[in-house]
This record gives sequence, structure tokens and C-alpha cells, in this order.
Amino acid sequence: MYNSARLKGDTAALLTLVTLCLSIAPGAVSATPWRLSQAADLPSWLSISGTQRTRYENLDNRYRLGRQGSDQMLALRTIIKTEARSENLSAALEFIDSRAYLDDAGTAITTTMVNPAELLQGYIALTNREVFRSGDESTIRAGRLTLDVGSRRYVARSKYRNTINTFTGIEWNWSDPDGNHIQAFYTLPVNRKPNLPQALRDNDIEFDEEDMDVRFWGLYYGTRGLPWGLEGEIFLFGLDEDDVKGRPSRNRNFLMPGFRLYQPKAPAKFDWLLESAFQIGESRATALPTDQRDLDTFAYNARVELGYSWDHASKPRLNAEFDIASGDDDPFDGDYGRFDTLFGARRLDFGPTGIYGAFARSNIISPGLRLNMKPTARSELMLCYRGFWLESSRDAWTTSRLRDPSGNSGRFIAQQIEGRLRYTVLPESIALEFGFAAAFDGGFMQRAPLSPGNQDMLYTYSHIMFTF
Repeated sequence: MYNSARLKGDTAALLTLVTLCLSIAPGAVSATPWRLSQAADLPSWLSISGTQRTRYENLDNRYRLGRQGSDQMLALRTIIKTEARSENLSAALEFIDSRAYLDDAGTAITTTMVNPAELLQGYIALTNREVFRSGDESTIRAGRLTLDVGSRRYVARSKYRNTINTFTGIEWNWSDPDGNHIQAFYTLPVNRKPNLPQALRDNDIEFDEEDMDVRFWGLYYGTRGLPWGLEGEIFLFGLDEDDVKGRPSRNRNFLMPGFRLYQPKAPAKFDWLLESAFQIGESRATALPTDQRDLDTFAYNARVELGYSWDHASKPRLNAEFDIASGDDDPFDGDYGRFDTLFGARRLDFGPTGIYGAFARSNIISPGLRLNMKPTARSELMLCYRGFWLESSRDAWTTSRLRDPSGNSGRFIAQQIEGRLRYTVLPESIALEFGFAAAFDGGFMQRAPLSPGNQDMLYTYSHIMFTF
């Protein structure tokens, strides 16, 4: 049963926040967004910008191994970026402060939630135009970087999550007026700190670091120039990981080729998408220091969409979607088949993360229906229904760490209903978002060994974001 008293309190607080923000009449403020650079009267070659987001999250009935009861968190994320630019050369410093409050000893707190007072980006960039053809642009960045690649399902600068993946290395981007885009990078993924539970709960400040024993690189090409108005992408990622002292790993060493082919969205038309990727190489089943066995790896992921957009002022679009990501069929056969989510975003497909984050792009089969629309010029609404099954009944529901190696607990994890409403209070300055995800047990949670039980889950959140 849901904690109705807490839910009523959360709803009341949310309504108070919404009422306060909606009470700000659009005509009572300047049409020009307030910006720190302008307020500080900085020269044109120098800029300072940032965002501050405060989000309250509540989860009734936890699902992770060893966790029971309800949970809550107040997540704060502040980002400030300073950039200096000349005609072709620029340099940037971007800092992030991600903290969590109201959590307790039972919260499964991780580095996806806390990363206080940290350098997010610090790079030098060189931009040139007319390099290979008229109208093209080429940019090389070197230093500490955040990355977005293609659909962002495998490499992303996280938007919903409270912390952001960052890398140390070099990146090249090239684009032309015809819609061709090439991206290449070679990096060392940065390990976020602190990484111990108590230090995370205390929001301790420890500087992140990278090491030479984990290397991540990628090549990407996207184009709008395909027949019948189609657009497409091909990509290749490589991950080479070794254990280091104090940081055991699964020694992932694999290549990941993939593609995306799609019909762009347009009013009064159908659109579709097909995206797939494969992982080929070696890895270990666990990150335990005692696990020294390298397993042959072959894993896959695919997504299919079919959507229709109505020609209406509210821009409604209904989308049927299907995702599959392989699991490890036999934990004892010497091969490894579970798809690795790498550094991608999962909020856009599988629901909110934060203290919820129930589903990931790994050992999963999930069909769904999604409706997006803009009820007003300042609001966006999304509703989604999805079902979730294990691709392999003998592998884990990865986010919960629940697993039945015998396969006798079945495949059906849950049904999920998700909703989200975004409202722009002041354009480009103040935005509200609130939503929910309700997951109803499909049987696996009840039957899986060491499971907390067959309890349905309800996650709610609300946040306010300031851009300056």
C-alpha cells in the first residue's frame, strides 16, 4: 500500500509551488531573459551562464535487493559555465555541484546522485570553417569534456540525472550545410567521487579522477541525404578497461558497431525509427576482485518506433515503441550476453531515474505506447504505458540486482504507467516539471529469491529550474 500521508504532503507542496509560479503574470516581467553575463556587464568575448535545479523525489515501495519501505530525496544540481572566445579559439570552464538531502541509511545512494564541487568541463576548442567544402565547420576540443552522440542512448550528457558523465580526451566535430555530421573522440572516462556510501550521504567533496586503464573511443557519421527523405547514422564505439588498485572492474574489452535509420517527424504524417547496436569482445561476469575469468561477449540492443503526428496546434504525437536488450542466457556456459548500457541516457525511453531508475537498457524486452503533446504554448505533456519482461529469465533484473539462475521466477517484471508535465513560467528563465511513474508487479518480484516482495511502486517528483 502506498504511503498516502506522505503522498498528500508531497502533492500539497507541489501545488503550492505551481500556484506561486503561475501567479507570475507573463506581462509583469521583461520579455528578455535575465542573464548573469549582461548583469555583470562582461565584454562580448567573455560569458558566464548556468542553471540551478531543485527536485524533490518520493518512492513508495522500493524494489532493489535488500531494500524495503519508502524513500525520498531532495536533489540539488547547480552548473556554472565560463567561456572565453576569439575568432577561432575558445576556452571553457564548467563546474557542477550535485548534492542530495533528506535521504537516509536505507537510500541506495550512488555517484549518479552526488558529485559536489566538481570540474565538469575544462577544454580548449579550435573552430575552422570552409575546411573541406563551402559552408562546413570543424571544431576540435581537448581537455575534460561532456559528450552527446547521436540518439544519446549510448553516450549522453545526462539531463534528468543529478550528475553528468564526463571524459578527459579529445573530440572532433565536422558538419556541412547538407546535414552531414562526423564526430570522433578518444577519451578516458572520469570516475566520480566520493564513491563510498557514507561520504555520498555527507556530500563530501572529493575531486574526480581518470586513469589510463580505461579508454573509450568512438566514430560517428550522420546524414540527412538518404533517399525518400530518410535520415541515418552509423557508429562504432570501443571500450578497453582493466582493473586498477582500489577500483575493480568487469574488464570490459569490446567493440560496439551500430546504426540508426529513421523517417523524421512531420505534421499529418507517419514516422518510424530503427536503431540497433552490437557488442563483441570480452568481459567478466562481475567486478569482484576474485573474478578473473574473461568471457567471450556477444550482446545486442534494438529499438523500433512507429509514430503519427497530428496537424493540430497542440502537436499531439502517438508513438508505438519496442525495445529489446539481450541478457546472459546461461550463467555457466563461459559466454557473456548481457548488453552494457555504456554512458547513455535511459530517461528518454524507460522512465525517471533518481531514486527510482527501475529499468535500463540491459536484459529487457519492453513494448509501449507514448503520447506527447503541447496543450499550451508554455506546457508539454507526456503519458506512456510500457510492459517490461526479462530477455533472459536466468539473468538479472539489472537495476534491482534480483536474479533467479534457475529461471523459475518467470520473465514478467512489471507494467509501468508514466506521466510528465513541463511548464515554462518565464521563457528561458524559470521552468517547472513534475511527474510520476507507477509500476505494477508482474510476478517476478514476488517470486525472485531474496526479493523485497510483490509490492507495486509509485514514484513522484517535482522540480524547478532556473537558467541564468
